[in-house]
Amino acid sequence: MSKILDGRIAIVTGAGRGIGRAHALELARQGAKVVVNDFGVSNNGEKEESPAHQVVAEIEALGGEAVVNGADVADFEQAEAMVQQAIDSFGGLDILVNNAGFVRDRMLVNATEDEWDAVLRVHLKGHFAPLRHAAAYWRLESKAGRQRSGRVINTTSGAGLQGSIGQVAYSAAKGGIATMTLVAAAELGRVGVCVNAIAPVARTRMTEGAFDTSEMALPEDNSPMVAWLASEAAGHVTGRVFEVDGGLLTLEDGWRHGASRDAGRRWQAEELGSVVDELIAGGATPEKVYGA
Repeated sequence: MSKILDGRIAIVTGAGRGIGRAHALELARQGAKVVVNDFGVSNNGEKEESPAHQVVAEIEALGGEAVVNGADVADFEQAEAMVQQAIDSFGGLDILVNNAGFVRDRMLVNATEDEWDAVLRVHLKGHFAPLRHAAAYWRLESKAGRQRSGRVINTTSGAGLQGSIGQVAYSAAKGGIATMTLVAAAELGRVGVCVNAIAPVARTRMTEGAFDTSEMALPEDNSPMVAWLASEAAGHVTGRVFEVDGGLLTLEDGWRHGASRDAGRRWQAEELGSVVDELIAGGATPEKVYGA
């Protein structure tokens, strides 16, 4: 029986553990050849031994094909080499799953510059760099008359969509990833690429200790949605963000224009109070920030 990803080639970043590992295994079960990327860092970003070889062994035990990649996805040149590894190893690239990341949780007044920079680097630049090089490859393929059905699945978070107390850097990075997804989808559609994002809810080493995870879904509960978004069948879906929480799938409804008032002239500062109050009264109540 054919599988939905037969013959397709994927990169999954941060695939040594947790949600990334689950994605890599599910893509392989569905027929994809997988570059298993893992830089080998602890939950707070400290370097440690990568388990990517174990994931490759698991994929091979399933009868699939996979290779290890140890790139730092936020390093521009290493991200380019990772894309090239997929091309050299398997003959191309069809799927990029941006998943790598870590947390350094801190209340805003206690956050340090180094922590902010580290979190923004691995999440935001760590999504941009692989996406930038994959996009360049797909554009060249399209220009050469070999347009591929490219698929990008980014990883945002409820913290990036609704905000999360104690996670100012992580929330900012994940919010940026959601917006990056919209822009990339608009720009890359002309070369056959769909770009979407998921906000996964799962019990992982990133959530344990930060929340009560006893009732949370498992990492692998998120992966079927990633596999489907990576398939050719998902070619009509792009620029969307989905939250996956076990069996609950939610299409996120992001920033959009709401109520408005037009004075037909420049506003005077002293008259804006009542106008703003009217706009707020007529608009939807914002969802609470997590932890508020």
